[in-house]
Amino acid sequence: MSTPLSILDLSPIVSGGTSADALRNTIDLAQRTEHLGYRRYWVAEHHLTPGVASASPAVLIALIAGATSRIRVGSAAVLLGQHAPLVVAEQFGTIAQLHPGRIDLGLGRSGPGRSRDLARRFVDPGDGPAPEPKVVDGLLIPAKPRALTKSKRFLARIEEQQRLLGVGEPGESTLDYRTQVEHILRFITGDFRTDSGEPVQAVPAEGADVDVWILGSSAGASSAAAGSLGLPFAANYHVSPSTVLEAVHAYRQEFTASAQLARPYVVVSADVVVADTDAKARELAAPYGPWVHSIRAGDGAIRFPSPAEAAGFTWTDQARELVADRVDTQFVGTPETVVRELTTLRDATDADELVITTITHDHADRVRSYELLAKAWQTTPS
Repeated sequence: MSTPLSILDLSPIVSGGTSADALRNTIDLAQRTEHLGYRRYWVAEHHLTPGVASASPAVLIALIAGATSRIRVGSAAVLLGQHAPLVVAEQFGTIAQLHPGRIDLGLGRSGPGRSRDLARRFVDPGDGPAPEPKVVDGLLIPAKPRALTKSKRFLARIEEQQRLLGVGEPGESTLDYRTQVEHILRFITGDFRTDSGEPVQAVPAEGADVDVWILGSSAGASSAAAGSLGLPFAANYHVSPSTVLEAVHAYRQEFTASAQLARPYVVVSADVVVADTDAKARELAAPYGPWVHSIRAGDGAIRFPSPAEAAGFTWTDQARELVADRVDTQFVGTPETVVRELTTLRDATDADELVITTITHDHADRVRSYELLAKAWQTTPS
């Protein structure tokens, strides 16, 4: 049996489209890919983003679960720096009580410090020679992005977002990330105790049939928490391809068996566009570069352009360098081409499962991409 494939959907808003269109397309895609045999359907959490409609994972997951019957549905990821652990446990417990055995609670990090660290990757100039890409077991590991501008737009945008979300305000939780995750696990198992030792019943989270995951982009708090708590781990090759191997290695080094897992379980993400010909796939994928550039330049993800709009984008050397790691690691082509590249990704990371994210301007092209991939992947050796 081939390695399972799953889906990560941002509910992209395309140029000329609306949030309602994007959300209806998400429901439609979930229903279609359930019949294609994909294992999971995960949605993201993004705020104040013109081109992404997935801002409330719990709400969207409940809608998707209600519109499907078999596929697992979950978050990739709920950002714990922006939510109280009790509220997250209650939200996902509510959904899981109605859809037992189908809900994944994927947890990520966020908050003022985390966001500033991320922003400075692209704002602070950095010293020394430019880092070099490398190939490991056939997989491209691009250089970490260098800072390319003295503008503070990227940092200012993230800090304003955190302010509007109430992150960093007086009264914000000072719990570290691992402790936040532990609290959620204890709310679900019914083992939570107050500082004075009193039991807490977090209804309807308590006893909910929900699987908890950790998502991460590098070696650090996320991979360490996932490993030490014996939870499954999803590594983001599509977001931070330069650090995927170190993230997976750190997780496996930290892993301790738990009631949920006897051995490490790794999912790795990939950005993919599949079409009937390589030329068609490249055309459909062309807007990805300008779209990623909008994120890293501080505009927040713009509405996803059409291929014609992408053709009018003016590329400078600086702009190309800003997005090179993401564009160079997007898997684009015919089913045979993409299956070969995904197999390399799986083998280089020793992934147990792959999660695919595909964005095209036309919803029909996105559906077709997932159809072609599912059919071709069925015959891939595990």
